[in-house]
Amino acid sequence: MTELRHILRQATPVLVGQLAVMAFGVTDTIVAGRFSQQALAALSVGSAVYISVFVALVGVLQVLLPEWSELHGADRPAHLGRAVRQSLYLAAIITVVGFVVLVFSGPLLYWTDVPESLQADVKAYLSALALALPAALLFRMYGTLNQSLHKPLLVTWLQALSLALKIPLSIWFTFGGFGLDAHGAVGCAWATVVVNYLLLAGALVLLRTQSLYKPYALWSRLEPPDWPAIGRLFRLGIPAGLAVMVEVTSFTLMALFIARQGTLASAAHQVVTNLAAVIYMIPLSIAIATSARVSYWLGGNDAKKARGAIRAGLKLAILTALFLSIALWVTREQVAAIYTSNPEVVTLAASLLAWLALYQVADATQAVCIFILRCYRVAVAPLVAYCVLLWGAGLTGGYLLAYRGIGPWPALNSPAAFWIMSTVALVLLAIVLPLILWRAVRSYPPLQKPA
Repeated sequence: MTELRHILRQATPVLVGQLAVMAFGVTDTIVAGRFSQQALAALSVGSAVYISVFVALVGVLQVLLPEWSELHGADRPAHLGRAVRQSLYLAAIITVVGFVVLVFSGPLLYWTDVPESLQADVKAYLSALALALPAALLFRMYGTLNQSLHKPLLVTWLQALSLALKIPLSIWFTFGGFGLDAHGAVGCAWATVVVNYLLLAGALVLLRTQSLYKPYALWSRLEPPDWPAIGRLFRLGIPAGLAVMVEVTSFTLMALFIARQGTLASAAHQVVTNLAAVIYMIPLSIAIATSARVSYWLGGNDAKKARGAIRAGLKLAILTALFLSIALWVTREQVAAIYTSNPEVVTLAASLLAWLALYQVADATQAVCIFILRCYRVAVAPLVAYCVLLWGAGLTGGYLLAYRGIGPWPALNSPAAFWIMSTVALVLLAIVLPLILWRAVRSYPPLQKPA
């Protein structure tokens, strides 16, 4: 099997699972919106806070994929099992951090000027999701383990089944019935709590019963913390988590700046943002599969095949992005019309979708590169590039172009300003990150090998 086919075979179930998880948010939005406007507003604010926290924590855990894939490639099952157990300490530490932020969210809500009428519901929503955090992060680790073993299908099945449970539970907990009081937006959070622990239970059953995991002796006695190894994970994980947070917030904060332009601009922006998030799951899945394969060959001490996997992953991502770009450009008006029947929103959203179509190749390139860079233990340089380009050129540049003008270009007072500058930022990232990757590949092997 060629590297391209292998990566495609692994990326496909990862994509299906990612889309199933994304459907959680779609379900909650529809359910809360039908309950009340207050519930939908509370969900909007609460989910924005939770996603920002959660993706940062998941970003820290993403460094486990290259670590474990290397050990798998090196055929060191006992060391891989020990690394999985040691990662439980890492998960425990970041869970505590996330729990504190979510439970004590009052100062954050006050700082962001969330209306007092919403604060009680938002706090209750975040407090409930704080209880889901341990299970959610542990299940992410289970997914990472399967990706490192090139066996993501078990995770996909669990995620698909969880969506089938999430929909009725969200409706029940939100609207009440059968002896249960209506809980509004908080009901969506409690449904997420239940589903996450059911997911974790399913993962534990599979870990205990499937022969796939037996060589790794995962259920052996938990060793004391190996603080040097855990510290190394933090040194890689913290900048990786911050990079993910920068990437997400560079787009979520756009909504706050665009809100002052009125409901038409916000509605059109929401259409494009929603579609952008769905499309991004494709290069993300390719990036995960590629990084797992690259690390596998690095662990097997075959740098040549690792480079072959890099080329295959980038080729697949770019070709897929090019196809999506053309398809989106041609059908942008029809796609916008799926979201809304308002002709003004459709027209504005279609113009913004043109920019979304234009940056697909650049976005796919940078997404794959940053995941591969973690295979070579490079995390700080991409973080700096993200801060300068996504927060600087993209977000700040978009604000200036929208409201003040940049050089000879006058203020546009349109959401297009943010999407134009985001496109510029992503194109620059697609130039900078491959250069960083090229240097990292040339300087391999790294000075510090994984334990």
